[in-house]
Amino acid sequence: MFGVLVVTKEEKMYYLAAFSGQLYDKSVLPGFVPPVFDFLAPDGYFKSHEAEITVVNQRISDIESGGDYLQARMFLRQTEAEAEESISKAKANMLKAKENRDAVRSQKTLSPEEEAALVKESQFLKAELRRVKQRWAAQLEKARGAVSVYEQQIETLASQRKKMSEALQNWLFEHFVMVNYLGERRNLIDIFRDTVQQLPPAGTGECCEPKLLQYAYTHGLKPVQMAMFWWGKSPEGEIRHHLHYYPACSGKCKPVLTYMLPPEVLASKAKGALAEKFEIVYEDDDLWVVNKPSGMLSVPGKTDRESVISILQGRCQEEESPFVVHRLDMDTSGLMIVAKHKSAHYRLQKQFKDREIHKTYKAVLDDDPLPLGEEGRIELPLAPDIMHRPFQRVDKKHGKPTVTLYRVVGEHVVELHPLTGRTHQLRVHCAHSEGLGRPIKGDNLYGHRSDRLYLHASRIVFSHPKTGERVEVSSESAIFPMPS
Repeated sequence: MFGVLVVTKEEKMYYLAAFSGQLYDKSVLPGFVPPVFDFLAPDGYFKSHEAEITVVNQRISDIESGGDYLQARMFLRQTEAEAEESISKAKANMLKAKENRDAVRSQKTLSPEEEAALVKESQFLKAELRRVKQRWAAQLEKARGAVSVYEQQIETLASQRKKMSEALQNWLFEHFVMVNYLGERRNLIDIFRDTVQQLPPAGTGECCEPKLLQYAYTHGLKPVQMAMFWWGKSPEGEIRHHLHYYPACSGKCKPVLTYMLPPEVLASKAKGALAEKFEIVYEDDDLWVVNKPSGMLSVPGKTDRESVISILQGRCQEEESPFVVHRLDMDTSGLMIVAKHKSAHYRLQKQFKDREIHKTYKAVLDDDPLPLGEEGRIELPLAPDIMHRPFQRVDKKHGKPTVTLYRVVGEHVVELHPLTGRTHQLRVHCAHSEGLGRPIKGDNLYGHRSDRLYLHASRIVFSHPKTGERVEVSSESAIFPMPS
C-alpha cells in the first residue's frame, strides 16, 4: 500500500509519500518518508536478537528432521500398528471360542466337569488378552518414551522461542513512539493498552498513515488531506485493485490514528435526513416490509444516528415493538422484513434459518459489461479479515461456505440470489477474481468509491408468519440504468 499526505507550511503546500512495511526489503528509500522507527539496521538490536530466534528455529528444525527422531517416530507407529493387530487377534480368538462354547451348550446338557472345562477356557483366554495388552503396553511406553525425549526438547525450544519473540516484539513496540497533533508522545504499547486487543498486532506503526503523520508532526507540517492506494496485483484471498484507494485498516491503524489525529477528523459524518426516503411498502398486524435507503443503519449503532428500528419505534401502535428479522449493510438499499411481535419474529427467523425466504438483489457493476443473459453460481468460502475489519477475505482453509446465483439482466446490471447470508457476501462475490471479477459500483471497500453503493434488495418472498400464505414484495430503484 502507498500513501500520499498533502501538507502546508507557511502558507505553502507540499506533499509527502510513504509505503507500508518494506519495499524491496528496505524500509528507507529516496522520495519516501522514513519509518517511525528503523529497526532493520544490520547490526542493530532487533536484527541481532532476530538472529538468535533464527538459531532456535534452526535447532527445532534440526531435531524435527533428524534421523534419530524420525526413526523413533516410525518405530512408535509400527509398534502401535502391531499392538493393535495383536490385541485384535486375541479378541477375535476369544469371540470365536465363546461362539464355540455357546454352540456346545446348545447341543446338549453338559456335565459339571464339561462345564468347568468351558469356564476354565474362558478364564484362560481373558487372562491371555490381559497379558497381551500388558506386553504391548510396556513396549508402547518404551517407544513413546523415546519419541518424548525429542518432543520435550522441541517443546522447550518452542517455549524459549515464544518468550524471545514476545520480548523482541515488546521492545520494538516500546521504540515506536508516536507523536500526535498536540505534540504528545506515546509508544504503541501505551496506545493499545485500553483497546480490545490490548497489545498491538505485528506490523503496527509500519503502515503509510502513521508514517506520514509522524513525519508531518515532527517537521512542523500541517496535514491537510491523506489517501492510500494499492499498487500491483491483489494478494491471494483479499481484494485489492491496482491504483484504487482504500481506508486505513481497523486492527493496526485505527487505534494509532485515533491517538494521532484530532477527534473531529474521525468523527462519523451524518449523511442527511434519510428518514424522508424511508418507506413502508407492506404492513399488517404482524410485520412490516420497509424500503431502507442507502446510508441508513438497520439497527441502532453507537451514535444517535437514525435506523430502521428507531424510525419504526416512533411509529409503533400500542402493544407493537419492532423486531429485526434480518439486516442490510448500511450502504445497501432495499427491502427488509421487521416483525411487530415476538411470535412473528420467531417464525420469520426460522424461515431464514431453514432457507425458506428467497431474496433477490440487483447490482450495477463497474468495469466491462458481462454478456446479457449469462447466469451461473458463485461459491467462495469467506472469513473476516481480522486486521482489516470490516473487510472479508476468501479463505479456502478456514472460511465458511457462501453461495450466490447470478443472472445478467442488463448492461452492467445483474440479479443476485444469495443462498447463504454472510457479511459482504454479494460484494465479495462480485469483486473477487474467482467470482464476477467486477466490483459493485460505489463499493468503497472492494471497488471504486461513488455517490453510493449500487446494490438494492429488490424482491423478497416469504410465508406469512400467521396464515402461512406466500407473500411477495418488490421494490425497484432509480439507481439502475434504463435499457437502451
